[in-house]
Amino acid sequence: MQYLKIRDGYVLKLETGEEIITILKDFIIDKKIKSGFLTGIGAGKEITLGYFDYPKKNYHKRFFPEEFEFAALIGNIAWLETDPIIHVHATISPENFVSYSGHLFSGIVTATCEIMITTLDKKLKRHPDIKTRLNLLDLQ
Repeated sequence: MQYLKIRDGYVLKLETGEEIITILKDFIIDKKIKSGFLTGIGAGKEITLGYFDYPKKNYHKRFFPEEFEFAALIGNIAWLETDPIIHVHATISPENFVSYSGHLFSGIVTATCEIMITTLDKKLKRHPDIKTRLNLLDLQ
């Protein structure tokens, strides 16, 4: 991965073979990022997306082994105790231009993945929510 520090955050260029969520978590810890928002584009394979089934309180996951364009990556960075939580949604598209979208659990970069992180000066925190069983933002 390559990165450039800018006034309000960072621009990252992930390399072929890197796992997106792992690289982002490591970068956030290394740079001591308190919290922020991210956007990105690129291409990847071995992508796992999820849809949260609220009545059942669990994710339905789908694995996409072939290569897809990341038409959009958008998300935020917060903390659950000492662990950074990267909440990212992705829209992916294969060669027939049919799009799929959902929560990004994992994905391996193929050609490139370009991500901009806009950092915040406050640490956003997440806490377990009893109703949803999700770790939701706590803005108290």
